[in-house]
Amino acid sequence: MAEQETRGQRESRRRREAARRRREKQLRVRMIILAVFVLLAGGIAIAAMRIHIRNVKEQEAAAAASRRVAEEQAAAEASRKAADEAAAAEASRKAAEEAAAAEASCKAAEEAAAAEASRKAAEEAAAAEASRKAAEEAAAADNKAAAPASVNYGFKVTENIAEIPEEVGSSYALLVDVDNGTVVAGRDYDTQMNPASMTKILTLLVAVENIDLSKLDTDTEEITQEIANYVWQNQMSQVGWQIGDTPTIRSLLYGTILPSGADAAQALAIYTAGSEEAFVELMNKKLAELGISDTAHFTNAVGAYDEDHYCTALDMATILRAAIDNELCREVLSCHYYEVPPSGGEESQAIGISNWFLRRIEDKDTHGEVVCAKTGYVGEAGFCCASYQESDDGGRYICVTADGAGIWPCIYDHVDIYTTFM
Repeated sequence: MAEQETRGQRESRRRREAARRRREKQLRVRMIILAVFVLLAGGIAIAAMRIHIRNVKEQEAAAAASRRVAEEQAAAEASRKAADEAAAAEASRKAAEEAAAAEASCKAAEEAAAAEASRKAAEEAAAAEASRKAAEEAAAADNKAAAPASVNYGFKVTENIAEIPEEVGSSYALLVDVDNGTVVAGRDYDTQMNPASMTKILTLLVAVENIDLSKLDTDTEEITQEIANYVWQNQMSQVGWQIGDTPTIRSLLYGTILPSGADAAQALAIYTAGSEEAFVELMNKKLAELGISDTAHFTNAVGAYDEDHYCTALDMATILRAAIDNELCREVLSCHYYEVPPSGGEESQAIGISNWFLRRIEDKDTHGEVVCAKTGYVGEAGFCCASYQESDDGGRYICVTADGAGIWPCIYDHVDIYTTFM
């Protein structure tokens, strides 16, 4: 029994010894692995340090080289500046000497030419003044010939005036025979009413009779902030110019009539008379010349509503009759489409404008051709229009309507009147 226990103990010791040796072996392996890792990490750290040291040295060398280059460039620049300053001083001295010599040389020539230039300038100024006066006299003669004050543009009212048909919805309506100067048919044609933008027919006529027609394409008038504010505040139609644009006077004439531009009419009035107030005086003077100042009186050039701005349908027919007798006014009033040339900066573009009454009525059968027309509208006057027709049988007629229900009813009122009485 004792011998068996001894063998068991020996076996146990062997197992413990074997386990100890295995643990020692594992520990040695782990130590070896750890040592390898330490050596590798140390090698990597040493290599990184060497690379860092090399980079620092290279950067220091590059910085030193850069400093040397900068110093050399600064030295070269300083040397160049010194040379330039010396050359500039020499050049300045020479230039001063040459300028003094040139001044001395040309003074004699200038003094000699001054008297001749002064004489020529005086002669040219005198010639220009003579030319201007001749042009003004010629323009005045043309205007006077175009619309002589002695012509009677009124219409006779007889007992044989026909009634306007019920199909015509406008409150005021009139048809006159231009050739014999009589009223053909009418409805409240002698009652005072607001003419709205039909006013611009007189604006056109007064402007054409009071400006130099030789300068239509050379003179301009600026669209000012004041004009733009007036149009915007009164919600009026306009050509579409921008503030600061400078359209020609011809463009203002067409812009006043075709799109009924209040901006154009305002600028035209200012160009013609210096202010709208002064221009209105010319308008009322023209009404007196036409013999209708007892029933017609205007307070503005655009047709804005005013209690003191009024005329009758018969008065408007008289105004249109005088306008179509003026060649330029007739040309503008008969134009269906006009392209306004650019009048601003580099980005300015042409503006297409149309007389929409003429374009809308041109395909309607009126037993003739509606040649000229000008529409108008304000709330107090309704839709209105004055038109001139040359009938198929050779007759010439003017139709005026006001207080219509709309632009198309206004057009058809004119169609009905022309077809009924032609």
